[in-house]
Amino acid sequence: MSAPNFSDPSLLRGLTQRRFGRRDALKLSGLAATGAALAACGVQGKGASNSASAAPDAIAQFWNGKAKNGKLSFAGWPLYMDPKQPELKQFTAKTGIKVNYQEVIQEMGPWFAKVQPQLSAGQSIGYDLMVITNSFQFTQFRDSGFLAPLDLAKLPNYTKNAGDAYKKEAFDPGNQYSIPWASGMTGIAYDRSKTKRDITKLSDLWDPAFKGKVGMFSDIQELANFGLLAVGADPAKSTAEDWDKAAAKLKEQKDKDIVRKYYDQSYVDALGSGEVWITQAWSGDIFQKNISDGTDFQFVIPEEGGTIWTDNMTIPITAENPVDALMLMDFFYEVPIAASLASYINYVCPVPAAQAQMRADAGKLTGEDKDAALAVANSKLVFPTAAEYAKLHYYVAFESVSEQQKFQKTFEPIVLG
Repeated sequence: MSAPNFSDPSLLRGLTQRRFGRRDALKLSGLAATGAALAACGVQGKGASNSASAAPDAIAQFWNGKAKNGKLSFAGWPLYMDPKQPELKQFTAKTGIKVNYQEVIQEMGPWFAKVQPQLSAGQSIGYDLMVITNSFQFTQFRDSGFLAPLDLAKLPNYTKNAGDAYKKEAFDPGNQYSIPWASGMTGIAYDRSKTKRDITKLSDLWDPAFKGKVGMFSDIQELANFGLLAVGADPAKSTAEDWDKAAAKLKEQKDKDIVRKYYDQSYVDALGSGEVWITQAWSGDIFQKNISDGTDFQFVIPEEGGTIWTDNMTIPITAENPVDALMLMDFFYEVPIAASLASYINYVCPVPAAQAQMRADAGKLTGEDKDAALAVANSKLVFPTAAEYAKLHYYVAFESVSEQQKFQKTFEPIVLG
């Protein structure tokens, strides 16, 4: 088995670039890069609280005296919005605010390293709004005082329309610094024509009946999450002792030759060719694979649970146009706007009411266009049920670089050895 190249630029390509760019944020190469930056720079914001909680007086202090300026710059990820930017055009028509949208974020580690010096110096990074993942870097952005505290009273659409699951996120309790842009799930995909039975549990990934036909992720964070869930640990609350147990469980799977390979996004092709029958998978990939190739692969959140990742809209503490940014954040929680965005990007939508809107919009179409629109609107991979949300867990929350390094040393040998 050849070792995966975590720096291979091909990891930024593949079937669904929209999603994999975000998943790249959790590659340990990115985490390691950030660790080096933290060690070199110290990462402490100027004049900002190092607390995870935004006190009411801090919120008032930040927003006091700030006003709409009629413009903002928005830092996003590649292919995370229709290139024609219909939602931004509607926002400008409604508010008069002009938006400079740039797809400048490729990975979280390098992005943090790029903007950290300016933020530490209290300088503008040139963007008033940025989308960042619930990763180690989110914690660093927050705890370094680099994120503006949100005034939820000025986010009425979010308060009214966001799904309940997004109002109690472990990485940002109470949405003090962020609200979701979109999210996705990690679960199990399988080809029932090969497995000859339904897959429902994590233990199916350890079943000798599928020896040599199981795919696991080379992304160490994702791999570890399933090991942790398999030993009964909640990744977000896991300890170093839990990590050791999970690593032993994953090593057992490897030593018994159950795992065919540790995959990057090429797991989708491996499932399609029959190289694997059952594999760790990202929800967006399977939905888009079935739509584009006419396959009938199944995606399931196992009984023991799966994981959810969330990309989040945040305002840098040095933003020059924060009021305009906050207005745009809330605009994306208008139901028709959320429906429009989800129809294009096909990720899990944080606005449940958008599903009915998408169905209504599909009803205005005909033929294949209508069928495709309804496929997105009716997909549980875009609108998970309450029962599925209840089984989803957040990622391991690293409190320090040393913890992240311990985690990496625990799980890396499974993939690289």
